[in-house]
Amino acid sequence: MLNKIDLSPLLFVNMKRIVLLPAILVAMVLTNSLSAQNAINKNILSGSWLGKISTNGIDLRLVFNIKLNEKDSLIATADSPDQGAKNIPLGRVILDDKKLTIKAPSLLAEYNGTISGDSTIDGTWTQRGGNYEVNLKKLKTPFTVNRPQEPKPPYPYTSEDVTFTNDVFNIKLAGTLTIPAGPGPFKAVIMITGSGPQNRNEELMGHKPFLVIADYLSRNGIAVLRYDDRGVGKSQGSQLNATSADFATDAEAAFNFLKNYPKINQKEIGFIGHSEGGLIAPIVAASNDDIGFIVSLAGPGVTGQQIIIRQSQDIGRLSGENEKDIKESTETNKKLYAILRKEKDNNKAEIKILARYKEILEKKKTSKEDIEKAVNQLKMTFGANTYTWFRYFIMTDPSTYWKNVICPVLALDGEKDLQVAANENLPAIEKALRSSGNNSVKTVKLPGLNHLFQHCKTGLPSEYGSIEETFSPEALKIISGWILAL
Repeated sequence: MLNKIDLSPLLFVNMKRIVLLPAILVAMVLTNSLSAQNAINKNILSGSWLGKISTNGIDLRLVFNIKLNEKDSLIATADSPDQGAKNIPLGRVILDDKKLTIKAPSLLAEYNGTISGDSTIDGTWTQRGGNYEVNLKKLKTPFTVNRPQEPKPPYPYTSEDVTFTNDVFNIKLAGTLTIPAGPGPFKAVIMITGSGPQNRNEELMGHKPFLVIADYLSRNGIAVLRYDDRGVGKSQGSQLNATSADFATDAEAAFNFLKNYPKINQKEIGFIGHSEGGLIAPIVAASNDDIGFIVSLAGPGVTGQQIIIRQSQDIGRLSGENEKDIKESTETNKKLYAILRKEKDNNKAEIKILARYKEILEKKKTSKEDIEKAVNQLKMTFGANTYTWFRYFIMTDPSTYWKNVICPVLALDGEKDLQVAANENLPAIEKALRSSGNNSVKTVKLPGLNHLFQHCKTGLPSEYGSIEETFSPEALKIISGWILAL
Protein backbone atom coordinates (compact mmCIF):
# COMPACT_ATOMS: atom_id res chain seq x y z
CA MET A 1 0.00 0.00 0.00
CA LEU A 2 1.36 3.42 -0.93
CA ASN A 3 -1.11 5.50 1.02
CA LYS A 4 1.57 6.82 3.32
CA ILE A 5 2.20 9.50 0.72
CA ASP A 6 -0.37 11.58 2.63
CA LEU A 7 2.17 12.44 5.23
CA SER A 8 2.15 16.21 5.16
CA PRO A 9 -1.30 16.17 6.73
CA LEU A 10 -0.30 13.63 9.29
CA LEU A 11 2.94 15.29 10.03
CA PHE A 12 2.35 16.52 13.53
CA VAL A 13 -1.14 16.25 14.45
CA ASN A 14 -0.56 19.47 15.38
CA MET A 15 1.61 19.92 12.87
CA LYS A 16 -1.82 20.33 11.71
CA ARG A 17 -1.39 19.29 8.22
CA ILE A 18 -3.35 16.39 9.57
CA VAL A 19 -6.11 18.43 8.14
CA LEU A 20 -5.90 16.87 4.89
CA LEU A 21 -8.82 15.12 6.44
CA PRO A 22 -10.62 18.29 6.95
CA ALA A 23 -10.65 18.26 3.23
CA ILE A 24 -12.96 15.36 3.85
CA LEU A 25 -15.35 17.42 5.89
CA VAL A 26 -14.51 21.10 6.09
CA ALA A 27 -17.89 22.73 6.19
CA MET A 28 -19.16 25.08 3.53
CA VAL A 29 -22.47 26.88 3.53
CA LEU A 30 -25.25 25.77 1.27
CA THR A 31 -28.98 25.90 1.80
CA ASN A 32 -30.41 22.51 1.19
CA SER A 33 -33.11 20.06 1.95
CA LEU A 34 -33.71 16.37 1.68
CA SER A 35 -36.67 14.98 -0.13
CA ALA A 36 -37.95 11.60 0.96
CA GLN A 37 -39.62 9.34 -1.53
CA ASN A 38 -40.53 6.50 0.80
CA ALA A 39 -42.95 7.47 3.57
CA ILE A 40 -42.42 4.16 5.37
CA ASN A 41 -38.78 4.97 6.08
CA LYS A 42 -39.18 8.58 7.16
CA ASN A 43 -39.55 7.83 10.83
CA ILE A 44 -36.72 5.30 10.70
CA LEU A 45 -34.36 7.93 9.29
CA SER A 46 -35.35 10.70 11.66
CA GLY A 47 -32.64 11.16 14.33
CA SER A 48 -28.84 11.26 14.64
CA TRP A 49 -26.64 8.68 12.91
CA LEU A 50 -23.00 8.16 13.88
CA GLY A 51 -20.22 6.76 11.71
CA LYS A 52 -16.51 7.33 11.15
CA ILE A 53 -14.18 8.06 8.26
CA SER A 54 -10.87 6.21 8.59
CA THR A 55 -7.78 7.18 6.64
CA ASN A 56 -4.05 7.47 7.34
CA GLY A 57 -4.45 6.01 10.81
CA ILE A 58 -7.00 8.63 11.79
CA ASP A 59 -10.68 8.17 12.59
CA LEU A 60 -12.96 11.16 12.10
CA ARG A 61 -16.45 10.78 13.46
CA LEU A 62 -19.29 11.83 11.17
CA VAL A 63 -22.81 12.48 12.37
CA PHE A 64 -25.86 12.86 10.12
CA ASN A 65 -28.76 14.67 11.83
CA ILE A 66 -32.03 13.96 10.00
CA LYS A 67 -35.48 15.19 10.94
CA LEU A 68 -38.95 15.76 9.53
CA ASN A 69 -40.02 19.33 8.88
CA GLU A 70 -43.51 20.76 9.00
CA LYS A 71 -44.09 19.78 5.38
CA ASP A 72 -43.39 16.14 6.18
CA SER A 73 -40.12 16.29 4.26
CA LEU A 74 -36.75 15.21 5.57
CA ILE A 75 -34.04 17.81 6.17
CA ALA A 76 -30.52 17.10 7.36
CA THR A 77 -27.23 18.50 8.54
CA ALA A 78 -23.91 16.86 9.40
CA ASP A 79 -21.46 17.26 12.26
CA SER A 80 -17.75 16.50 12.28
CA PRO A 81 -17.14 16.46 16.05
CA ASP A 82 -13.42 15.83 15.77
CA GLN A 83 -13.01 18.90 13.56
CA GLY A 84 -15.24 21.16 15.60
CA ALA A 85 -17.75 21.47 12.76
CA LYS A 86 -21.49 21.43 13.45
CA ASN A 87 -24.64 21.83 11.39
CA ILE A 88 -22.98 21.41 8.00
CA PRO A 89 -25.76 21.81 5.41
CA LEU A 90 -26.37 18.80 3.18
CA GLY A 91 -28.04 18.33 -0.17
CA ARG A 92 -31.16 16.36 -0.92
CA VAL A 93 -31.62 12.69 -0.21
CA ILE A 94 -32.75 10.09 -2.69
CA LEU A 95 -34.49 7.19 -1.04
CA ASP A 96 -35.16 4.17 -3.23
CA ASP A 97 -36.48 1.24 -1.22
CA LYS A 98 -33.55 0.60 1.16
CA LYS A 99 -31.01 2.58 -0.84
CA LEU A 100 -30.12 5.97 0.61
CA THR A 101 -28.18 8.70 -1.17
CA ILE A 102 -27.37 11.98 0.59
CA LYS A 103 -25.90 14.71 -1.57
CA ALA A 104 -23.35 17.17 -0.19
CA PRO A 105 -22.54 19.44 -3.14
CA SER A 106 -20.84 22.11 -1.01
CA LEU A 107 -18.32 19.47 0.07
CA LEU A 108 -18.03 17.90 -3.37
CA ALA A 109 -19.25 14.71 -1.75
CA GLU A 110 -22.13 12.32 -1.24
CA TYR A 111 -23.11 9.42 0.95
CA ASN A 112 -24.53 6.18 -0.45
CA GLY A 113 -25.87 3.58 1.93
CA THR A 114 -28.16 0.63 2.40
CA ILE A 115 -30.63 0.63 5.28
CA SER A 116 -30.28 -2.72 6.99
CA GLY A 117 -32.55 -2.17 9.96
CA ASP A 118 -34.07 0.46 12.19
CA SER A 119 -30.66 1.49 13.49
CA THR A 120 -28.05 0.54 10.88
CA ILE A 121 -27.00 1.94 7.51
CA ASP A 122 -24.00 0.49 5.68
CA GLY A 123 -22.47 2.78 3.10
CA THR A 124 -19.71 4.83 1.53
CA TRP A 125 -18.73 8.49 1.74
CA THR A 126 -17.26 9.69 -1.57
CA GLN A 127 -15.34 12.96 -1.75
CA ARG A 128 -12.91 14.40 -4.28
CA GLY A 129 -11.96 11.05 -5.74
CA GLY A 130 -11.69 9.23 -2.44
CA ASN A 131 -14.06 6.51 -1.21
CA TYR A 132 -14.40 5.88 2.52
CA GLU A 133 -16.45 3.17 4.18
CA VAL A 134 -18.85 4.82 6.61
CA ASN A 135 -21.30 2.57 8.41
CA LEU A 136 -23.88 4.41 10.48
CA LYS A 137 -25.53 3.54 13.78
CA LYS A 138 -28.57 5.40 15.00
CA LEU A 139 -28.06 7.15 18.32
CA LYS A 140 -30.63 7.12 21.06
CA THR A 141 -29.79 10.73 21.93
CA PRO A 142 -28.05 13.56 20.01
CA PHE A 143 -24.27 13.20 19.83
CA THR A 144 -22.22 15.27 22.29
CA VAL A 145 -18.46 15.56 22.85
CA ASN A 146 -17.31 15.41 26.47
CA ARG A 147 -14.23 17.49 27.28
CA PRO A 148 -14.07 17.61 31.09
CA GLN A 149 -10.84 19.64 31.24
CA GLU A 150 -12.18 22.54 29.20
CA PRO A 151 -12.32 25.50 31.62
CA LYS A 152 -15.50 27.42 32.29
CA PRO A 153 -15.85 30.94 33.71
CA PRO A 154 -15.55 32.63 36.09
CA TYR A 155 -11.74 32.55 35.97
CA PRO A 156 -9.39 33.57 38.80
CA TYR A 157 -7.33 35.61 36.34
CA THR A 158 -7.91 38.32 33.76
CA SER A 159 -8.39 37.45 30.12
CA GLU A 160 -8.31 39.95 27.29
CA ASP A 161 -8.22 39.94 23.52
CA VAL A 162 -5.10 41.57 22.09
CA THR A 163 -3.59 42.33 18.70
CA PHE A 164 0.01 42.82 17.66
CA THR A 165 1.84 43.44 14.38
CA ASN A 166 4.38 41.37 12.50
CA ASP A 167 6.36 44.16 10.85
CA VAL A 168 8.28 41.75 8.63
CA PHE A 169 5.11 40.70 6.79
CA ASN A 170 3.01 43.74 7.73
CA ILE A 171 0.19 41.67 9.19
CA LYS A 172 -1.79 41.94 12.41
CA LEU A 173 -2.18 38.89 14.58
CA ALA A 174 -4.89 38.42 17.19
CA GLY A 175 -4.86 36.43 20.40
CA THR A 176 -5.82 36.12 24.03
CA LEU A 177 -3.64 37.15 26.96
CA THR A 178 -4.37 35.69 30.39
CA ILE A 179 -2.74 37.39 33.39
CA PRO A 180 -2.79 35.99 36.94
CA ALA A 181 -4.40 37.92 39.75
CA GLY A 182 -2.02 40.16 41.67
CA PRO A 183 0.39 43.02 41.03
CA GLY A 184 3.03 41.11 39.05
CA PRO A 185 5.29 41.32 37.21
CA PHE A 186 4.68 37.77 36.02
CA LYS A 187 6.66 35.27 34.04
CA ALA A 188 4.99 34.78 30.66
CA VAL A 189 4.78 32.20 27.92
CA ILE A 190 3.87 32.52 24.26
CA MET A 191 2.24 29.42 22.82
CA ILE A 192 3.14 28.30 19.30
CA THR A 193 0.91 25.82 17.49
CA GLY A 194 1.92 22.97 15.22
CA SER A 195 1.68 22.81 11.44
CA GLY A 196 -1.20 24.00 9.33
CA PRO A 197 -3.79 26.66 10.14
CA GLN A 198 -5.08 26.60 13.73
CA ASN A 199 -6.73 28.99 16.10
CA ARG A 200 -5.36 30.31 19.39
CA ASN A 201 -6.66 27.25 21.27
CA GLU A 202 -4.88 24.88 18.88
CA GLU A 203 -8.30 23.34 18.41
CA LEU A 204 -8.42 19.92 16.79
CA MET A 205 -10.27 16.66 17.16
CA GLY A 206 -12.74 18.42 19.44
CA HIS A 207 -9.96 19.38 21.87
CA LYS A 208 -8.59 22.80 22.83
CA PRO A 209 -5.20 21.97 24.35
CA PHE A 210 -3.83 25.53 24.40
CA LEU A 211 -6.93 26.73 26.26
CA VAL A 212 -6.42 24.01 28.87
CA ILE A 213 -2.69 24.77 29.22
CA ALA A 214 -3.22 28.54 29.41
CA ASP A 215 -5.90 28.13 32.06
CA TYR A 216 -3.68 25.91 34.21
CA LEU A 217 -0.61 28.13 33.96
CA SER A 218 -2.46 31.37 34.67
CA ARG A 219 -4.11 29.79 37.70
CA ASN A 220 -0.58 29.06 38.89
CA GLY A 221 0.91 32.50 38.43
CA ILE A 222 2.13 32.49 34.81
CA ALA A 223 0.82 34.85 32.12
CA VAL A 224 0.02 33.24 28.76
CA LEU A 225 -0.36 34.65 25.26
CA ARG A 226 -1.92 32.37 22.67
CA TYR A 227 -2.75 33.65 19.19
CA ASP A 228 -4.54 32.65 16.00
CA ASP A 229 -2.17 31.48 13.27
CA ARG A 230 -1.86 33.82 10.34
CA GLY A 231 -4.95 33.61 8.14
CA VAL A 232 -6.99 32.00 10.92
CA GLY A 233 -9.66 33.51 13.16
CA LYS A 234 -8.97 37.20 13.62
CA SER A 235 -5.36 37.11 12.40
CA GLN A 236 -4.39 38.56 9.04
CA GLY A 237 -2.10 37.03 6.44
CA SER A 238 -1.95 33.73 4.61
CA GLN A 239 -0.17 30.43 5.09
CA LEU A 240 0.24 29.87 1.36
CA ASN A 241 3.93 29.37 0.56
CA ALA A 242 4.90 30.17 4.16
CA THR A 243 7.53 28.12 5.99
CA SER A 244 8.42 27.49 9.61
CA ALA A 245 10.95 30.33 9.31
CA ASP A 246 8.14 32.69 8.27
CA PHE A 247 5.97 31.55 11.19
CA ALA A 248 8.94 32.26 13.46
CA THR A 249 8.53 35.96 12.66
CA ASP A 250 4.96 35.73 13.97
CA ALA A 251 6.21 34.25 17.24
CA GLU A 252 8.91 36.91 17.56
CA ALA A 253 6.29 39.61 16.98
CA ALA A 254 4.34 38.16 19.90
CA PHE A 255 7.50 38.26 22.01
CA ASN A 256 8.15 41.92 21.14
CA PHE A 257 4.56 42.74 22.04
CA LEU A 258 4.82 41.17 25.50
CA LYS A 259 8.12 42.92 26.23
CA ASN A 260 6.24 46.19 26.49
CA TYR A 261 3.13 44.90 28.23
CA PRO A 262 2.32 45.95 31.83
CA LYS A 263 2.62 43.33 34.59
CA ILE A 264 4.91 41.13 32.46
CA ASN A 265 8.48 40.40 33.56
CA GLN A 266 10.41 41.36 30.43
CA LYS A 267 13.35 39.12 31.30
CA GLU A 268 11.25 36.00 31.81
CA ILE A 269 9.24 35.61 28.62
CA GLY A 270 9.51 32.23 26.94
CA PHE A 271 7.90 29.96 24.37
CA ILE A 272 5.85 26.79 24.62
CA GLY A 273 5.87 25.18 21.17
CA HIS A 274 3.96 22.05 20.24
CA SER A 275 5.12 19.88 17.34
CA GLU A 276 6.19 22.27 14.57
CA GLY A 277 5.95 24.93 17.25
CA GLY A 278 8.83 23.07 18.90
CA LEU A 279 10.89 23.90 15.80
CA ILE A 280 9.70 27.51 15.50
CA ALA A 281 10.71 28.30 19.10
CA PRO A 282 14.43 27.51 18.64
CA ILE A 283 14.44 29.27 15.27
CA VAL A 284 13.55 32.47 17.15
CA ALA A 285 15.74 31.81 20.17
CA ALA A 286 18.79 30.94 18.06
CA SER A 287 19.06 34.57 16.98
CA ASN A 288 17.43 36.30 19.95
CA ASP A 289 19.25 35.96 23.27
CA ASP A 290 16.45 37.76 25.10
CA ILE A 291 14.18 34.69 24.97
CA GLY A 292 13.86 33.56 28.57
CA PHE A 293 13.17 29.84 28.13
CA ILE A 294 11.63 27.22 25.84
CA VAL A 295 9.25 24.37 26.56
CA SER A 296 9.22 21.96 23.62
CA LEU A 297 6.15 19.73 23.49
CA ALA A 298 6.79 16.86 21.07
CA GLY A 299 9.10 19.13 19.10
CA PRO A 300 11.54 17.88 16.45
CA GLY A 301 15.19 17.16 17.10
CA VAL A 302 15.95 15.47 13.78
CA THR A 303 15.17 16.41 10.20
CA GLY A 304 11.59 16.56 8.99
CA GLN A 305 12.25 13.75 6.52
CA GLN A 306 13.46 11.48 9.32
CA ILE A 307 10.40 12.34 11.38
CA ILE A 308 7.95 11.69 8.57
CA ILE A 309 9.51 8.38 7.54
CA ARG A 310 9.58 7.15 11.15
CA GLN A 311 6.01 8.37 11.65
CA SER A 312 4.82 6.52 8.57
CA GLN A 313 6.48 3.31 9.64
CA ASP A 314 5.29 3.41 13.25
CA ILE A 315 1.68 4.25 12.38
CA GLY A 316 1.71 1.68 9.57
CA ARG A 317 2.82 -1.14 11.87
CA LEU A 318 0.28 -0.36 14.56
CA SER A 319 -2.42 0.00 11.92
CA GLY A 320 -1.77 -3.55 10.73
CA GLU A 321 0.35 -3.02 7.61
CA ASN A 322 2.83 -5.73 6.76
CA GLU A 323 6.56 -5.02 6.60
CA LYS A 324 6.71 -5.42 2.83
CA ASP A 325 4.12 -2.69 2.27
CA ILE A 326 5.80 -0.43 4.83
CA LYS A 327 9.15 -0.86 3.08
CA GLU A 328 7.61 -0.10 -0.32
CA SER A 329 5.90 3.01 1.06
CA THR A 330 9.15 4.23 2.57
CA GLU A 331 11.10 3.76 -0.66
CA THR A 332 8.37 5.45 -2.70
CA ASN A 333 8.22 8.44 -0.38
CA LYS A 334 11.98 8.86 -0.44
CA LYS A 335 11.93 8.98 -4.24
CA LEU A 336 9.19 11.59 -4.28
CA TYR A 337 10.83 13.68 -1.56
CA ALA A 338 14.09 13.59 -3.54
CA ILE A 339 12.30 15.25 -6.47
CA LEU A 340 10.87 17.91 -4.18
CA ARG A 341 14.27 18.65 -2.63
CA LYS A 342 15.89 19.06 -6.05
CA GLU A 343 13.16 20.85 -8.04
CA LYS A 344 12.49 24.28 -6.52
CA ASP A 345 9.73 25.24 -8.98
CA ASN A 346 6.59 23.90 -7.32
CA ASN A 347 4.56 23.43 -10.50
CA LYS A 348 7.40 21.57 -12.20
CA ALA A 349 7.93 19.53 -9.06
CA GLU A 350 4.27 18.48 -9.02
CA ILE A 351 4.44 17.30 -12.63
CA LYS A 352 7.58 15.28 -11.92
CA ILE A 353 6.26 13.82 -8.66
CA LEU A 354 2.97 12.70 -10.19
CA ALA A 355 4.77 11.22 -13.19
CA ARG A 356 7.20 9.35 -10.95
CA TYR A 357 4.39 8.04 -8.78
CA LYS A 358 2.50 6.84 -11.86
CA GLU A 359 5.63 5.10 -13.09
CA ILE A 360 6.06 3.32 -9.75
CA LEU A 361 2.47 2.12 -9.82
CA GLU A 362 2.78 0.93 -13.42
CA LYS A 363 5.82 -1.16 -12.49
CA LYS A 364 3.68 -2.85 -9.86
CA LYS A 365 1.18 -3.67 -12.63
CA THR A 366 -1.53 -1.59 -10.99
CA SER A 367 -4.68 -1.22 -13.09
CA LYS A 368 -5.18 2.00 -15.05
CA GLU A 369 -8.28 2.81 -13.05
CA ASP A 370 -6.49 2.40 -9.73
CA ILE A 371 -3.51 4.39 -11.00
CA GLU A 372 -5.75 7.27 -11.98
CA LYS A 373 -7.44 7.26 -8.57
CA ALA A 374 -4.13 7.05 -6.72
CA VAL A 375 -2.53 9.87 -8.72
CA ASN A 376 -5.57 12.10 -8.27
CA GLN A 377 -5.58 11.39 -4.55
CA LEU A 378 -1.88 12.21 -4.32
CA LYS A 379 -2.40 15.49 -6.17
CA MET A 380 -5.22 16.43 -3.81
CA THR A 381 -3.33 15.65 -0.64
CA PHE A 382 0.25 16.40 -1.65
CA GLY A 383 -0.02 19.02 -4.37
CA ALA A 384 2.04 22.04 -5.37
CA ASN A 385 0.40 24.34 -2.82
CA THR A 386 1.94 22.29 0.02
CA TYR A 387 5.45 22.08 -1.40
CA THR A 388 7.03 25.29 -0.07
CA TRP A 389 6.30 24.42 3.54
CA PHE A 390 7.01 20.73 3.08
CA ARG A 391 10.32 21.24 1.25
CA TYR A 392 11.58 23.51 4.02
CA PHE A 393 10.50 21.07 6.67
CA ILE A 394 12.06 17.91 5.26
CA MET A 395 15.33 19.73 4.53
CA THR A 396 15.66 21.50 7.87
CA ASP A 397 17.83 20.06 10.63
CA PRO A 398 16.57 21.46 13.96
CA SER A 399 19.96 20.85 15.56
CA THR A 400 21.36 23.83 13.64
CA TYR A 401 19.03 26.04 15.68
CA TRP A 402 19.15 24.16 18.99
CA LYS A 403 22.96 24.52 18.99
CA ASN A 404 22.56 28.29 19.15
CA VAL A 405 19.94 28.38 21.91
CA ILE A 406 21.40 29.63 25.19
CA CYS A 407 18.22 29.82 27.32
CA PRO A 408 16.93 27.00 29.57
CA VAL A 409 14.99 24.29 27.71
CA LEU A 410 12.42 21.75 28.89
CA ALA A 411 11.66 19.13 26.23
CA LEU A 412 8.73 16.77 26.80
CA ASP A 413 7.34 13.96 24.68
CA GLY A 414 4.95 11.09 25.15
CA GLU A 415 6.24 7.54 25.26
CA LYS A 416 3.53 6.53 22.77
CA ASP A 417 3.96 9.47 20.42
CA LEU A 418 3.81 7.95 16.93
CA GLN A 419 4.26 11.25 15.11
CA VAL A 420 7.40 12.66 16.72
CA ALA A 421 9.08 9.65 18.30
CA ALA A 422 10.38 10.45 21.79
CA ASN A 423 13.36 8.09 21.70
CA GLU A 424 14.61 9.69 18.48
CA ASN A 425 13.92 13.38 19.05
CA LEU A 426 14.46 14.02 22.77
CA PRO A 427 18.10 12.77 22.75
CA ALA A 428 18.78 14.79 19.58
CA ILE A 429 17.51 18.00 21.20
CA GLU A 430 19.61 17.43 24.32
CA LYS A 431 22.71 16.53 22.33
CA ALA A 432 22.48 19.67 20.18
CA LEU A 433 22.03 21.95 23.21
CA ARG A 434 24.84 20.43 25.23
CA SER A 435 27.21 20.37 22.22
CA SER A 436 27.42 24.15 22.36
CA GLY A 437 27.65 24.38 26.14
CA ASN A 438 24.01 24.83 27.14
CA ASN A 439 23.57 22.51 30.10
CA SER A 440 20.31 24.05 31.27
CA VAL A 441 18.25 21.37 29.57
CA LYS A 442 15.78 18.83 30.88
CA THR A 443 14.15 16.12 28.79
CA VAL A 444 11.24 13.99 29.95
CA LYS A 445 9.58 11.02 28.24
CA LEU A 446 6.13 10.67 29.77
CA PRO A 447 4.77 7.11 30.06
CA GLY A 448 1.52 6.27 28.31
CA LEU A 449 1.07 9.60 26.51
CA ASN A 450 0.54 10.23 22.81
CA HIS A 451 1.45 13.15 20.55
CA LEU A 452 -1.27 15.31 22.09
CA PHE A 453 -0.13 14.39 25.62
CA GLN A 454 -3.23 12.33 26.26
CA HIS A 455 -3.24 9.05 28.15
CA CYS A 456 -3.91 6.49 25.45
CA LYS A 457 -3.90 2.82 24.53
CA THR A 458 -1.89 2.70 21.31
CA GLY A 459 -0.84 6.24 20.40
CA LEU A 460 -2.54 6.04 17.02
CA PRO A 461 -4.04 9.31 15.76
CA SER A 462 -7.35 7.45 15.43
CA GLU A 463 -7.67 7.66 19.22
CA TYR A 464 -7.24 11.42 19.56
CA GLY A 465 -10.85 12.47 19.15
CA SER A 466 -12.38 9.66 21.17
CA ILE A 467 -10.20 10.29 24.26
CA GLU A 468 -11.97 12.64 26.66
CA GLU A 469 -8.76 13.91 28.26
CA THR A 470 -7.32 16.94 26.46
CA PHE A 471 -3.91 17.25 28.14
CA SER A 472 -2.16 15.17 30.78
CA PRO A 473 -2.38 16.66 34.31
CA GLU A 474 1.12 15.40 35.12
CA ALA A 475 2.52 17.16 32.05
CA LEU A 476 0.80 20.39 33.12
CA LYS A 477 2.35 20.08 36.57
CA ILE A 478 5.83 19.49 35.16
CA ILE A 479 5.59 22.49 32.82
CA SER A 480 4.29 24.85 35.50
CA GLY A 481 6.76 23.70 38.15
CA TRP A 482 9.74 23.98 35.82
CA ILE A 483 8.88 27.52 34.68
CA LEU A 484 8.20 28.77 38.20
CA ALA A 485 11.50 27.28 39.44
CA LEU A 486 13.63 29.11 36.86
